[in-house]
Amino acid sequence: MHTEHAVVSRPEWEAAREALLAREKALTHSQDALARDRLALPWMRVEKRYQFQGEHGPLGLADLFGGNSQLIIYHFMYAPEWDEGCVGCSFLADHLDAALVHLRHHDVTVVAVSRAPLAKLNAFKRRMGWRFAWLSSEGCDFNGDMHASVPQADGSIEDRPGASAFFRDPDGDIFLTYSAFERGVERLVGAYNYLDFAPMGRNENGPNFNLGDWVRHHDQYDHATSANCHACG
Repeated sequence: MHTEHAVVSRPEWEAAREALLAREKALTHSQDALARDRLALPWMRVEKRYQFQGEHGPLGLADLFGGNSQLIIYHFMYAPEWDEGCVGCSFLADHLDAALVHLRHHDVTVVAVSRAPLAKLNAFKRRMGWRFAWLSSEGCDFNGDMHASVPQADGSIEDRPGASAFFRDPDGDIFLTYSAFERGVERLVGAYNYLDFAPMGRNENGPNFNLGDWVRHHDQYDHATSANCHACG
């Protein structure tokens, strides 16, 4: 933890702050340009039929849109053999429910998808108190096709935290429009935006949002130890 800082007069502080503000504005303009380029990406038609398991039975990809034309699927890391979901993905998921009402009124549906059986997802969802829709992709190729699950040389499968965006046109055709993984979905973790304002910043050793050495499942902060993200060791 770095706590030693220069202590200066108000004019000196304001000059340093103005210099940083110029860089922040340049970054904002650059991010705006990047967002425009993201919207201009070509789309890929989704031809394959996928079947997910939901609380009320099997669902196809089209069903996940819930009447909206835009769909974002969060690839939640939860392998079939795990006893609980990834800590980092849970950290991100804690931010989702509050956003849903706003997103639904902006023609956007957001759901989570994992490889674990639905019974495990439902049990962990109850434990965490979440309300968002969480589907199991057990038995279908969705995770692999989206590059959220990557086969390894030893025959195992490694999951990656990420998100994929889709559009459904009036004819019912579905297109993959964007995807991001690992630090590419860090912007969805609202708590990090607060920490970036805080005097000590994120104060963590991990390079990715799901590798932070302080993050716990939100019901585990009072415990001396907690299970780390399975992909992180």
